[in-house]
Amino acid sequence: MAFPSETIGNERSSLDEFSLCSTDLGHGRYQTEISAPSIHCGGCMRAIENGVAGLPGVDFVRVNLSTKRVKVRWRKPSCDPADILRKLSALGFDGHVVDAGAGEPDNDPVLRNLVRCLAVSGFGAANVMGLSIAVWSGADPQWQETFHQISAAIAIPCALYAGQIFFRSALSALRGHRLNMDVPISLAILSALALSLYETVTQGTAVYFDAAVALPFFLLIGRVLDHLLRERARTVIKGLMRLSPAGATVVQADGTRIFRRIGDIESGMQLIVEPGERLGVDGIVAAGRSDIDISLVTGEDAPKTVDVGSVLRAGTVNLTGPLTVEASATAEDSFLGEIIRTMAHAEDERSPQLRWADRAAEIYAPAVHIVAGLTLVGWLMVSGDWHYAIATAIAVLIITCPCALGLAIPIVQVVAVGRLMKRGILAKCAGALERLADIDTIVFDKTGTLTLGKPRLYNAERIDAADLARAAGLARNARHPLAQSIFQAAVDRGLTLPDIEEANEIPGYGIQTVVNGTRVRLGKRDWSVTSGDFGIRPGTATEVVLSENGIERASFRFENREREDARAAVSCLSAQGYELELLSGDHAAAVRQVADRIGIAKIQSDCLPHEKLSRIQTLERDGHTVLMVGDGLNDSPALQAASVSMTPSTASEISRSAADFVFLRESLMAVPTVIDVAKRARALIVQNLIFAAGYNLIAVPFAALGFVSPLVAAVAMSSSSLLVTLNAIRLSR
Repeated sequence: MAFPSETIGNERSSLDEFSLCSTDLGHGRYQTEISAPSIHCGGCMRAIENGVAGLPGVDFVRVNLSTKRVKVRWRKPSCDPADILRKLSALGFDGHVVDAGAGEPDNDPVLRNLVRCLAVSGFGAANVMGLSIAVWSGADPQWQETFHQISAAIAIPCALYAGQIFFRSALSALRGHRLNMDVPISLAILSALALSLYETVTQGTAVYFDAAVALPFFLLIGRVLDHLLRERARTVIKGLMRLSPAGATVVQADGTRIFRRIGDIESGMQLIVEPGERLGVDGIVAAGRSDIDISLVTGEDAPKTVDVGSVLRAGTVNLTGPLTVEASATAEDSFLGEIIRTMAHAEDERSPQLRWADRAAEIYAPAVHIVAGLTLVGWLMVSGDWHYAIATAIAVLIITCPCALGLAIPIVQVVAVGRLMKRGILAKCAGALERLADIDTIVFDKTGTLTLGKPRLYNAERIDAADLARAAGLARNARHPLAQSIFQAAVDRGLTLPDIEEANEIPGYGIQTVVNGTRVRLGKRDWSVTSGDFGIRPGTATEVVLSENGIERASFRFENREREDARAAVSCLSAQGYELELLSGDHAAAVRQVADRIGIAKIQSDCLPHEKLSRIQTLERDGHTVLMVGDGLNDSPALQAASVSMTPSTASEISRSAADFVFLRESLMAVPTVIDVAKRARALIVQNLIFAAGYNLIAVPFAALGFVSPLVAAVAMSSSSLLVTLNAIRLSR
């Protein structure tokens, strides 16, 4: 009698979880996220979405394969929330309600388990294959029996341990009265082990331990690659969330200050933002003047001077002076929160490749079972020999196991990734190689992508050593990038810097001190020099002046030079027929200057992140396949939205996580290089798929007609995988 009360208690717990973790959308509508760790393929997604969507009161169901979460929108009182969890359980998925805003743990037990299973199956396959070669080579019967026993001792535990990934998935599918690709795989492994063990015990001559342990090994390679691909998307979101500060100092009505969590900041609160702090919400400067790092918003390294009334975005960093900022939005509704939501929404979009895989999965599993079942029944009717009928059916299961098909794409991708790494290009997403081969449009960011992104003091050698040393002494502890560049130039020349104790940084202007009654300034020309030529001189992108009592001593000029071979890379891409565009947050004159030098005709300047994203989405809607090359935090949504994305190693951590490829060297020739490798990889993938499909079309009829034993089936399956691998290795030449 304990069971009913426990059930009621569990349902009450589920209802409590729903009430605590669901988001109230208003008008009796709620949104809930459910974690279902056993989701692993398109078939799982389809089963859940179709099953849960049929429940009364459920308006929307979407499964995210990357996060293994189910997003459900439901209505009260039409929907009983506990029915959603019960439906998931009936479909074969264990689920629990999670807080939609909760982050995922940094450790990854799923990946660790996959790697362990792969290692165990690899160990077993290597050893059993070695013993099998000895048997195939004509070993004495006495030694054959010994080798069979040793193979059994190795293969049975290795195959059972490594196959747990497929067994659990198959059981979940069967409990939900459905089939997936892991059901025939599980049957093949277990049947081969059982028949091989029977042959070993009865001292038979044909065992198939090599096939039983090789199957999970080859298939787990693809599972590991697939998991790593999907983990990338989760890493992007977690990295963005870490950018938001934990809280902020709030000035209360009585003037006292208190630290509040970022989630408790409301519009209208007065915040104190000290130099070096990142702003966690959008706001307006109420008091103070400072330089701020706006790279998150515009992608430009050059700081922006702000004072009373200036609008600030969440994610910007205060550099020089303290500010009082009035919050104009909560953290969730601020600029950084918008970027996080944009990238999370992009994860939910279903790709054409995934839809194709869903349809293939619908056909494959039933077809394999039907062919194997017909083979078993047919041979029992024809021969009446159950042993021969079972062996022939196992041969069909083994020979149809999708090892060659499963390896056709990932093995080429692995070789391509290795080749790119030798060329200084890190492939974050192997699957993007396939999409990269189809691009017709390439969109570049400017600062940090076409250019190196950091201001360089290009006239340092023409400046008197004493003036450079004095300027560097002033700039030693300043946060401004131009000051840091002057300091680095003095260090590179090996100069001894003077000790300047009382240097004051004036936000928006520069640095000043008084030495023996002489006022020394380092900063903007119209502030440092009280007479003479004001303003930046023609042809100079940025200028800083060192002065004594208003008289100019030295002028420091900076440039943001283009990447090595940038013009050559653009010319190469133009010659291949690609449409090229330049999107930048910089002003029009600076963007046009770089575009003219490099050779890009189509430009768009003063772009905010949502404008870059909008342009990418427009191109994609118009039927273009876009490669986005960018580096700034402001480029992250566009990098995520593009079909393929690429970023330099100097980019922000979030951009590196969002991008499919990272090039580690300064040369922009990395872009045409990765496209060339992608095209060659696609050609090899097509060859492998044709071979794998042809192999199955030829091999399955032979196996079903009894011309192939399980041993020959295992050899054929392994040979097909080997040939696919050898073909892929050609890419490494």
